[in-house]
Amino acid sequence: MKSDIVLAGVGGQGILTIAAILGAAALKNDLYLKQAEVHGMSQRGGDVQSNLRISSSPIHSDLIPLGKADVIVSLEPMEALRYLPYLSEEGWIVSNTTPFVNIEDYPEKEELEKCFDTVNHKIVFDMDGVAKALASPRSSNMVLLGAAASLIDLPVEIIEKEIAAFFGKKGERIIDANIAAFREGYRIAQEQK
Repeated sequence: MKSDIVLAGVGGQGILTIAAILGAAALKNDLYLKQAEVHGMSQRGGDVQSNLRISSSPIHSDLIPLGKADVIVSLEPMEALRYLPYLSEEGWIVSNTTPFVNIEDYPEKEELEKCFDTVNHKIVFDMDGVAKALASPRSSNMVLLGAAASLIDLPVEIIEKEIAAFFGKKGERIIDANIAAFREGYRIAQEQK
């Protein structure tokens, strides 16, 4: 088992939360884990990226080489496309379609859609809209995690336990909202695969 995952987004979206939960789930599943994070100007809406490598065999580097990522997971469409050179030929993109417009010359939605059309394997939908429909607008990262979990060889039950542990201090209502968002993302991804 091996999963090389590029996690990408904009500061404050919860990308590093996803990395922490997946990492903890991998360790609970007795797998090897290497992680490298790049924090851009995250406090100002800058890009945030993490390389997450999970394997049943020892891992020698924490960085994913170009063309070797199994999955690119992103809460921001342009950030997902920024890392396309890392995607393997059989790799998948899992991305939110809702842009976080933080630069003047941000591409038009149609331009982004054309770029996604060049990718053979993708799960893309409005994750912010799904989170809002669940009355939990801040949980779009858990919708994304659920969608990505459909492609990562980790037991869903372990990921859910790690979500509960991560949000445990915030109370049952927050835990339940985040697990509901995770499950909805997983369900939608299963329909798109």
